[in-house]
Formats: sequence, structure tokens, C-alpha cells
Amino acid sequence: MSSTVDRSRRPLVIVSIMLATFMVAIEATIVATAMPRIVGQLGGFTYYSWVFSAFLLAQSTTTVIYGKLSDIFGRKPMLIGGIIIFLVGSTLAGFAWSMASLIVFRLLQGLGAGAIQPVTMTVVGDLYKLEERAKVQGALASVWAISAVIGPLAGGIIVDNLSWAWIFWINLPLGVLAIAGFMVFLHESITPREAKIDYLGTILFSISIVSLLVILTETDAGFAVLCPLAIVFLVTGVLFLWQERRAPEPIISIALWSQRLIATSNAATLLAGMALIGLTTVLPIYVQGVLGRSPLEAGFTLTMLIVGWPLAVMLASRFFRTFGIRTTLRAGSLMFPFGSFFLLFLTPESSPVIAGIGSFLMGFGMGLISLTSVVLVQESVEWSMRGSATASIIFSRSLGNTLGATALGAIMNVGIAHYGSGELAARLHDILNQPTGLSDLVGDPAIRGVFDAALHWSFWGVVIVALTTCATIWLIPVTRDAGRGSSMPKADAQDAITH
Repeated sequence: MSSTVDRSRRPLVIVSIMLATFMVAIEATIVATAMPRIVGQLGGFTYYSWVFSAFLLAQSTTTVIYGKLSDIFGRKPMLIGGIIIFLVGSTLAGFAWSMASLIVFRLLQGLGAGAIQPVTMTVVGDLYKLEERAKVQGALASVWAISAVIGPLAGGIIVDNLSWAWIFWINLPLGVLAIAGFMVFLHESITPREAKIDYLGTILFSISIVSLLVILTETDAGFAVLCPLAIVFLVTGVLFLWQERRAPEPIISIALWSQRLIATSNAATLLAGMALIGLTTVLPIYVQGVLGRSPLEAGFTLTMLIVGWPLAVMLASRFFRTFGIRTTLRAGSLMFPFGSFFLLFLTPESSPVIAGIGSFLMGFGMGLISLTSVVLVQESVEWSMRGSATASIIFSRSLGNTLGATALGAIMNVGIAHYGSGELAARLHDILNQPTGLSDLVGDPAIRGVFDAALHWSFWGVVIVALTTCATIWLIPVTRDAGRGSSMPKADAQDAITH
């Protein structure tokens, strides 16, 4: 089984992948910009966060499932099917008449989006050799960077001049073009085989992961709600592992995930995702609330992260040829925590440039880590397992984002309670709940000091997780010269990786 495309048509497949990727990448930022207007029309502010959580829950849960199905039925049908589901969800979301209906349609969008990122990355692994892949992944990384810039701008323009429904409907032409590109240019030769879908494993996995993510996103729901969810998570998780050991075609291969290379790569990706989401959620709050800078300047600090990541991915192919994969990976692992250390030196008098430097270094390190991990994992398995292996990396990063956002948010709240007396903590929460809360903090030195100290606890959390990421990466088994050389055949690449 393989994906076969004429070399002259491979760029057209990549264009189709970029269209599909852009469609999903811009979704988060453009919806976030339009949500205040949507809530104003639909009501139901209580369910605000679930507009995002529903999408992420469905996407995270189905990523591994689509990866496995792409190994059985091929990449093309999974991609096209995922895009169609996404477009149906987008169309219906534009017609939503209440917050409840919008959440349901966002869930449908997420079910489709779960196929796009892991399967498109797998297609790149199918079509390009090791030494070519980094350049292509750099182009795909630039899509995420561009969407982060265009999304808020496009969202603002649409809600000011058109109906908010168009933030969902603009996906339709992009998706149709992507489907046409895959149908015309992506060809697969799949050997027919008897496929036994692990339906029970799929159901148990979905229930277990959804329960976990609901627990993580709704930590203030109370013991009466969280305790039953925890029991459901544990029971279904144990049953899922039991099912996967006996299923002839498991959704998650225990043997695959237990390989040292894949296990350590997934662990490092999960930890890196935790640290990175901590940076992106805490740093803008610090720049606005403690440094007293504008939202634009706060956005600059994260823009440096967005610049560093794709730049590292684009340079990775050159690093592979010159230094080898092992050195490239470990250099990224060292740069990642080094950038996080800049956060610890921030004070209320600091320049946002310091935060920007730290963001850039963490982004550059993450670019090297993420690409190299994907390349290693893809090269360590045969075609028939590549979709599952790639999906495992995407799933680990998504779960890391959820864990990191929850854990570092909890650390910040504990810090506020620790440094602020009951009155100060209450005043701080009151200020933060106001529309101009962050700018109002600057005028109250006592409250500002509490917020500064509490956020530094979160910064320490980012640093500790970044250091743990670095240590985990050094456990990934890669020989010294893996990837070095400009014409390394795939067989040699596989021999260079120790299992």
C-alpha cells in the first residue's frame, strides 16, 4: 500500500493540503474574534467556553481513530471524508439559532477536523523522502503562522460588515478546492485486505478521552459532577486497554505506542505542548496586566513565537544534512527551556522585548522538536502504521495543550490566593472580571504586585515543564548521524533509528 503521485504534481497535492490546513488553522482565531458578537445575538454566555471546548473535544478524540482508519482504507478517503464532515458542520454553524445548536455544530466541525492534521502530515511522509520533508513541513508550518495573523483581522472585518455566519461559511470554497485537489492529484495503490474495525475500542476510547477532557476543562464544576466523570474515565480507560490487547485491528496499537522511540517522542510532545500553551495563555496577560502594555504589544510577544516556529521548521532540512537528526533534536531541546528562562526575569518595569526574545527561542526550539519528532516516528514504521504513528504525535500535543492550560491556570489561582489576602484576592478577581480589567491593574500597585507574583508561579511551571521536555527528548533513541546527508534513502533512515 502506498500513495503515488507524479513528481510534477506533488506541489499541487501540497497546495491542497495547505488549503485544508488553513481552513482548520484559522478556525480558532477567527471564531474567538467573532464570539462576543455571536453571544450578543444568541445569548447563553454561560456556555461561551463550550463553543471552543466542543470543537477541541471532538478533534482530540478522533485524531487517533482517523490515523488508524487511514492505515486501513488509505489517506485519500479519510481526508475527503473529514473535510466533508467539517464543511457540513461549518454550514450548519452559520445557521445556528442558539448557543446549544452552535455547540452541537461545532462538535460536528471537530469530528471532521480530527482527520485533517494527522492525515495530511502522513501524506507528506508518504510522498517525500526524509531529506525533502523538512522543507515541505516548513511550508505547512507557515500556514499556521499566517492564519494566526489573518484570523483576528478577518474575524473583525466579517462581524463589522457582514453576518457572523460568514466566519463559518468562508470554509466552503476552501474545502471544495481542497477536495478537488485530492481527488485529481492524490492517487493511492491500496492492496485489498479484510479489515475488522474495532468499534468497541473506538467507543471506549471516545468515552474515556471525552470524560478526561471535560474534567480538565470544567475543574470548577464541583465534586458531585467530577467524581462520576473520574470513575467513568478510569473504568472506560481500563476496558479500552483490555480491548486493544485482544482486538485484531486495534485503534491504538499497544505494541506501537510501547516502542521506545514512539513512547518517548509522544511524551516529549505532550510535555512541550503543556509548556507552549502555558506561554501563550499566561504571557499576554502579564504583558497587559503587569507591564501595562497594549493588546497590540502583548500580541507582538506571541508573534515572535509564531515567527520562530516555522523558521525552525524551514531551516530543519539544512540542519539535518549538516548536523544530523540527533544533534538537531537535542539543540531544539536545549533552546526550548532556555527561552522559558527569560520569563523568570520579567518585572513590572521590563520591556516586552524580553518576553518576545523568550517567545522566539521557545518557538524556534519547538519547531525543531515537533518536526524532528514527526520525521523520526514516521521513518520508524511501515506505511501500514504511519497514519497511526503520526496521529499519536498530534494527539499527544493536543492532550498536552489541554493539560497545560488547566494546570498552569490552577497554579496562577493558587498564587493569587497565596500572595493576596482575602480582600486583595477578591479585588483582583473583581478587576479581572471587568471589560477593562487588565488596564485597570496598572493603577493599583498592591493588586499589580499580587498579580505579578502569582503569574511568576505560572512562569516557573512553564520552566519546569520545559526542562522536563528537554530531559525526555534526550531519552529518544537516535543514532548520532541519523539524517545526515542530502540523499539518504528511506531504508538507511530506518536503519539509523534504534527501536
